[in-house]
Amino acid sequence: MAGWNLASAYAQLADDFGDLQRVFALEGKRLTKDPLSEVILIERDGVRYYVKRYWGAGKGLRRYLGRPRVKAEWQNLKRFAKWGIPTAEIVGYGLERRLGAFVRGALITRELKNTQDMALLAKCGDARLKDGVWVRRISQQLAAATRTLHAHRFVHNDLKWRNLLVNDRAELFFIDCPTGGFWWGPLLDYRIVKDLACLDKVAKYQLSRTQRLRFYLQYSGGSRLDGTDKRLIRKILQFFEGRE
Repeated sequence: MAGWNLASAYAQLADDFGDLQRVFALEGKRLTKDPLSEVILIERDGVRYYVKRYWGAGKGLRRYLGRPRVKAEWQNLKRFAKWGIPTAEIVGYGLERRLGAFVRGALITRELKNTQDMALLAKCGDARLKDGVWVRRISQQLAAATRTLHAHRFVHNDLKWRNLLVNDRAELFFIDCPTGGFWWGPLLDYRIVKDLACLDKVAKYQLSRTQRLRFYLQYSGGSRLDGTDKRLIRKILQFFEGRE
């Protein structure tokens, strides 16, 4: 059984995006590929779209148990939009099962114009990372979005700079979150630390200690550190010790 959803605003693209069979027949520029999925880039009427196609959920029982990765990804992008976190617009999504087993699935998103991922900015030594006003603006957006996720007991679980896009107007977007989910109790606390540590893993090489502290205060909503903050910061700083 196959299910497919195409956003009404893109009904004119039904010949390309109308169902899974058409989506898997699309040809475009391949950006990534692994044993379970690929991403291609295509253009229609001057607009570019990212088509992520999955043909496996893993071996053995993984095909039957749990939520397929592609489904998690579109559900999480929808959550971001619902919570007011800027993200890529979903054009179409769906999956196919046979006798209860995952067969294939796809997610199509519209390109976010004039964006680059923050990991690329760091790698290239982009001048914006030396601009204090720009850094403060991005930091405020990132802190607010991360706080919103965690307030919902949701963790990204791969909150790395490569999954954060910025455009030429200093606007921040969250993308690629197939492993994010809801947690409670000590497991939530651990994964919150992981999210924050993933962000700081690059930040400690690109930003000043003052900028990193400012981000934490923006995230926590406080004006100064208390004992709880200091304990959390120690956990963040120690998270990747011995693993880099």
